[in-house]
Amino acid sequence: MNAWHQLTWEEIAALPARGVDGAMLPVGATEQHGPHLGCGVDTEIADRLCRAGAARSGIAVLPTLPYGCSLGHSQRWPGTLALQPKTLIDVVKDIGDWVYASGFRRLFIVNSHVTNQAPLRCALEMLRAEHDELMVALLGSATLSPRVRACHFADAVDWHANAAETSLMQAIAPDLVREDKVARADDPDRTGEKVFAHPVNRTSLNGVTGSPSRASVAEGEKLFAWMVEDLADTIARGMSEQPPLPHSYFERATHEHES
Repeated sequence: MNAWHQLTWEEIAALPARGVDGAMLPVGATEQHGPHLGCGVDTEIADRLCRAGAARSGIAVLPTLPYGCSLGHSQRWPGTLALQPKTLIDVVKDIGDWVYASGFRRLFIVNSHVTNQAPLRCALEMLRAEHDELMVALLGSATLSPRVRACHFADAVDWHANAAETSLMQAIAPDLVREDKVARADDPDRTGEKVFAHPVNRTSLNGVTGSPSRASVAEGEKLFAWMVEDLADTIARGMSEQPPLPHSYFERATHEHES
C-alpha cells in the first residue's frame, strides 16, 4: 500500500511518473455514536476502507482526516468535535492543491460521514475549477454500491450507530464497541416525512438511529468485504477514465464548428 505519510518525496514523485496519478483522501469524523460505540467510528471506517482499497489499486492514500462537519449532533452528548462547513471546505481545498502540485491528477475523496457531503462537494467544485487537469470524485462509504447502501439503510433511512455501523465495528475495530450496551441501544428513525432537517438531539433519545441489536461480526465482515471490493472497482474505473471532451475550462469557445 502506498501510504502517503510513509513515502519519501522521491517515492511519491515516482507514482505519477509511471502513470499512477491517483490519490485517495479518507474523510471521517469524531462524534458521538450512542452509548455503545466510540466516537471514532466514521474515522475508523474511512481509514480502514481506504487502506484496503489502496492496497488493491496501488494508488496513494493520504492521511485520514479525523474531523468533519458534525454540527447536527449537537452538544447534548459529550464527545463530538465538529468543524464548521467552511473550515472543512478550506482544509480539503488546501490538501487538493498540494496533491495536484505533487503531480497527481485524480483525487478520490472517500467520505464516511453523511453531513460532510455538502462541504466536500464545495471543495470538489473549487478544485476542478482551479486545476484544469484535476479530476475529483466524491464517494460515500455507505453508498458505494446498491448492496452497500441497502445494508446501511436496512433499519433506518437516517441511520447512525445502527446495525450496519455496529456490525462494522464488531468486525474491524471491536475495541470501539461496548458489547454490554448494544442490545439496549436501539432507537427508531423519527425523521420520516419531515419537512425540516432536524438535529440529532431532536430526533434521537440516545444518539442512535436504528437497531444496533441486530448487529453481528459476520454481517460486519461481509459488509466490509463488499465495501472494499466496490471501492476498488470504482477506483479501477476512475483510473482509466478520461473527460468526455478535451475542452479547457479557461478557453472560450469560438464560433467555428467542427466538421
